[in-house]
Amino acid sequence: MKMSPRDRRRLALAAIAALLFAAPPTAWADSLGDAKAAGWIGEQADGMLGIVDSGAPADAKALVQSVNAKRREGYAAIAKKNGTSPDAVAARAGARNIAKTRPGHYIRPSGGGWTKK
Repeated sequence: MKMSPRDRRRLALAAIAALLFAAPPTAWADSLGDAKAAGWIGEQADGMLGIVDSGAPADAKALVQSVNAKRREGYAAIAKKNGTSPDAVAARAGARNIAKTRPGHYIRPSGGGWTKK
């Protein structure tokens, strides 16, 4: 059965939601939330986390690298299943992550600098 572009988008968004919002281990979730609340890291339009504060501790930087590696793998898998590019999947995820970012946490929209939401 051939999928329409609309169905592919819906499938991609559902897969992104499942990938990004699956229950992570508590310690990982706490450190990610803590690092965001501390203003050390934030969500970017490219679907990746970024370092907001260059003075962020090494464990926050390691967390960003770890989460981004997992996101890249997930975006590549979703892109392969849907016949699109990982960058397109990442951009959609980035928009969704920015939209869901809590007030007071940092975001970096496309072409912009870090902003507190």
